[in-house]
Amino acid sequence: MPSSTRPDTTPHLQSRLPSVGTTIFTVMSALAAERGAVNLGQGFPDFDCDPALVGAVSAAMKQGLNQYPPMAGVPALREAIARKIDRIYGHAYDAGTEITITAGATQAILTAILCSVHPGDEVIVIEPAYDSYLPSIELAGGKAVFVQMDVSAQGYAVPWTKVANAVTNKTRLIMINSPHNPTGSVLREQDIKALADIVRGTDILILSDEVYEHMVYDGRRHESVCRHPELASRSFVVSSFGKTYHVTGWKVGYVAAPAALSAEFRKVHQFNVFTVNTPVQHGLAAYMADPAPYLDLPAFYQHKRDLFRSRLERTRFRLLPSDGTYFQCVEYSAISDQPEAEFAKWLTSEIGVAAIPVSAFYHQPKESGIVRFCFAKKDETLNTALDRLAKL
Repeated sequence: MPSSTRPDTTPHLQSRLPSVGTTIFTVMSALAAERGAVNLGQGFPDFDCDPALVGAVSAAMKQGLNQYPPMAGVPALREAIARKIDRIYGHAYDAGTEITITAGATQAILTAILCSVHPGDEVIVIEPAYDSYLPSIELAGGKAVFVQMDVSAQGYAVPWTKVANAVTNKTRLIMINSPHNPTGSVLREQDIKALADIVRGTDILILSDEVYEHMVYDGRRHESVCRHPELASRSFVVSSFGKTYHVTGWKVGYVAAPAALSAEFRKVHQFNVFTVNTPVQHGLAAYMADPAPYLDLPAFYQHKRDLFRSRLERTRFRLLPSDGTYFQCVEYSAISDQPEAEFAKWLTSEIGVAAIPVSAFYHQPKESGIVRFCFAKKDETLNTALDRLAKL
């Protein structure tokens, strides 16, 4: 048939991510909206950021700072990040060659993987894990090697012996996340020592997802790999202004890494997003002059955690520890024997509170009878949800 008369059809496209479909977050948020449920599923605040931060961004716009910034980010912001890391963790990164501003943490994670993982390389992923990790590895042509966290009444813990046993001569990268989404666990000093023992004397890199770095509770300190020179020398450290300053929709984060790693990161970054929103970067740089907003964040969120836990303990849920992040995991066997996804849908539809099944954070759903709530909400939102959960 001549091309001029061929019926219009969409050409076949072989998917790069054939196993990816609609995420549980989209499903649960849509169900929550449909049923008028309090959405404690997706991890974002329902309150505003500091008006001073909006004012700083607005001032940058009015000053005409609206064109492309340098590819690696506005120098003033990179310098502010370097000062913060040095002040808190005692590690001196060079702002010019070792700090890169990204379009959120998810882009940072993808770019770090794309610049370091080649087809056939293995990446150790500790599950449950944030849902962007596996697709990023697949896009790079790498092979994910999964190690599942241990879970008990004391919470979730990384089984470092199993991580060590998962290492082969093909291991290129180990991905860690602390404070941990979805479990709310945090790595301790002994965890960091165990990780250092595993990678010492190898060419294995580390991708350390630390987007909840300022949400660690009960007087504990965040064990950033930045604190540990042996690990910092081989690590991409990822953080997020969206999480720290309650502006998840701005999608601005950063990566700190040694100069040699940052150089490779930037090669991919420049053709991935090239650069990031200029006035927001200038506004963040000005706002960071005062460290109080991030230094006060643990107390701010611990109040919400304690409010949420104190009332949730009166229900039939069994609470797991929440040592960091703004997430609370609960075990529900005293309430239902439904699979996690079905229980979360029932909770949303019948009780009016949306949660996320932790099984969704495994590459193959694993049933543990645990769901995750987000407490990054106004106190009145939390109390409304708790009033409904009191029925349980």
